[in-house]
Amino acid sequence: MLEEARQRQISVRHADRPGDLGWMVMAHGELYDQQFGWNTDFEALVARIVADYATKQSPAAQAAWIAEVDGERAGCVMLVADDQPGAAKLRVLLVTPSARGLGMGTRLVEEALAFARAADYRCVTLWTTDNLASARRIYQRFGFILTDEKPHRGFGHDLVGQTWSLDLLDSPAG
Repeated sequence: MLEEARQRQISVRHADRPGDLGWMVMAHGELYDQQFGWNTDFEALVARIVADYATKQSPAAQAAWIAEVDGERAGCVMLVADDQPGAAKLRVLLVTPSARGLGMGTRLVEEALAFARAADYRCVTLWTTDNLASARRIYQRFGFILTDEKPHRGFGHDLVGQTWSLDLLDSPAG
């Protein structure tokens, strides 16, 4: 009973500690295999995204965050510059199963969008698959709209890829 009554310590911080970027890759690989049976092609995609972030250090244009519960990594997200001027991409949002339901996904996206606004991005896009319903609800809550949807074969499965966009000039700050 005492354990249940104990308040969990939740925090969101910049992903700037040794092991943070590696954890992002590992957590995605393990969790998406366990939950969806996705193969290592997905982990390789996340590794490329994280490696691009790590090698293109531009603190004014991109950032990454780690969410922690009781001092343990439990979630992550990145915001990186898109190829289009004034556009950014939300990448690698993840919350571990043990930390779900604590509002971490929302807090992580909130941090990323606040950063995007401060960096004067005009829009934020993201790519996901239609089976990730919890993440999609978070995106919709912030005003993202579905702008493209295509079936594709990826990560060992037939999936439907989705592109979502948020116009920061037309949406209020969270």
